[in-house]
Amino acid sequence: MALRAQFENKDDIGVFSKLTNTYCLVAIGGSANFYSVFEAELAETIPVVHASIAGCRIIGRLTVGNRHGLLVPNSTTDVELQHLRNSLPDSVKIQRVEERLSALGNVISCNDYVAIVHPDLDKETQEILGDTLNVEVFPQIIANNVLVGSYTVLSNQGGLVHPKATISEQDELSSMLQVPIVAGTVNRGSDVLAAGLTVNDWCAFCGMSTTSTEVQVIESVFKLNEAKPTNVTSELRTSIIET
Repeated sequence: MALRAQFENKDDIGVFSKLTNTYCLVAIGGSANFYSVFEAELAETIPVVHASIAGCRIIGRLTVGNRHGLLVPNSTTDVELQHLRNSLPDSVKIQRVEERLSALGNVISCNDYVAIVHPDLDKETQEILGDTLNVEVFPQIIANNVLVGSYTVLSNQGGLVHPKATISEQDELSSMLQVPIVAGTVNRGSDVLAAGLTVNDWCAFCGMSTTSTEVQVIESVFKLNEAKPTNVTSELRTSIIET
């Protein structure tokens, strides 16, 4: 099921939340309405943790995680780190990383098995990423953008990439990740997918402006309603992207 939500009248809910299969982080100081959307859907299965990183609320862009672990930038305070350790399941490893490209969510996109990263990410960071999140790491560019974390959203079921990603790029990613990859948009045509969308294996949250066609693509490629991603690539793709 793909649900629409807003954070303080902003549709960029992927900026203010981080969703995985074992936990969900949401920014502090939002409205009860915003939290209730997440909690109604997730509270029975995984913890919904209110958090900040380095005093900022843009936690979705600063952190990267999956069911095995969570990476946070070096600017995260000890108190914030301790709060996360106390709130997240014991099986989740939390690691602070020293990295020049500190908005980790913008430069890394991952599911539970594979991560694609900005080509300039430190080798050391890539190793920590592989160890903490139990993933294989591949440096990658998408539609000539190095900010792969901003322009791709991945789950273990599928992936959504920048609308200008070529068919060959989608095929390459698909074979690398072993999941179907589709080009699409959120929030009525925005190509910064990770800002407007956050997903795990059974549900997704997107911005309030997301059209029903976009929601259909999201539900189909991430197999949220056990929808089959067959007609997505043909019919719906043409309605979203100008050929």
